[in-house]
Amino acid sequence: MAPISSAQSALSWCIVGRGAIGLLAAARLQQAGYTASLWLKQSDVISLRFTNLKQQHQQQILLPQPAKQAIERLIVPVKAYDVLNAVAQLLPYLSANAQLVISHNGMIPIAPLLARLGPAQGLWFLSTSQAAYKPAADHVVHSGEGLSYLAKLTASDGDDSQIITAMNAALGPVTVVPDIYPILWQKLAINAAINPLTALENCQNGQLAQPRYQAKISALTTEVCLVASALGYPMDPAATLQRVYQVITATSGNYSSMQQDMQAGRQTEIAAICGYVCQQAAKLQLAVPVNQQMLSRVLAKTATS
Repeated sequence: MAPISSAQSALSWCIVGRGAIGLLAAARLQQAGYTASLWLKQSDVISLRFTNLKQQHQQQILLPQPAKQAIERLIVPVKAYDVLNAVAQLLPYLSANAQLVISHNGMIPIAPLLARLGPAQGLWFLSTSQAAYKPAADHVVHSGEGLSYLAKLTASDGDDSQIITAMNAALGPVTVVPDIYPILWQKLAINAAINPLTALENCQNGQLAQPRYQAKISALTTEVCLVASALGYPMDPAATLQRVYQVITATSGNYSSMQQDMQAGRQTEIAAICGYVCQQAAKLQLAVPVNQQMLSRVLAKTATS
């Protein structure tokens, strides 16, 4: 088989799995003229039905398995607990200068991931508030407009413009930032306040606006701000809490990913959300009792479900 050209590699992206955000990225890449393929456990071609944001247009999009060349552009939009395993499985198939874009809720230690990559391979993190869901396994709906932030976690030693342009097509509009962690801590505070409570209460996000949840939400948010600030990412609790309630209002009719995972009997990302807060707090000898309570309750609930 002929080697893939640099022009082709810039327009060829492989997406791991068939989660809603990954399928949204694949569909939008295809619409923008890129070649998008899916890395799946089963070797099949997916005929994806894509409904755009205004839900006025549906399009059938064919998403094949990757071509039999080394993968040079990879998006890994999997659950936080699956990131390291997914990348480890794909390492033998990556080119020496492959560029990987990871995207997930919560936070995980990045050092073990970086240690697996070659010296010329690049790692990026994309944090997005784009919303999508799957009414069926082969149908993805772009359900909410959002923003994305992109940062490179490895040294930049080449032209990164192709990656940035592609991510704008996939999950844009994208803002490139030098440090993704201030963005991730802000998002972590929102996730810690909303996800475990909606999962345990089995409710939509909007229900958390009720006064009876106010003290718990305030405590969860304050604890995240305490830890983030101690790590050098200052966060104002009052402003962060205001942002949490803005998200609760804006997504009032939505079910959080953790609520959906718990109801489906799947593993949740609680370890990468409240668990990460507790892990970092322990290193700093800070008390975060409400995050610890949420971590314990969700783990107990999912262990017995």
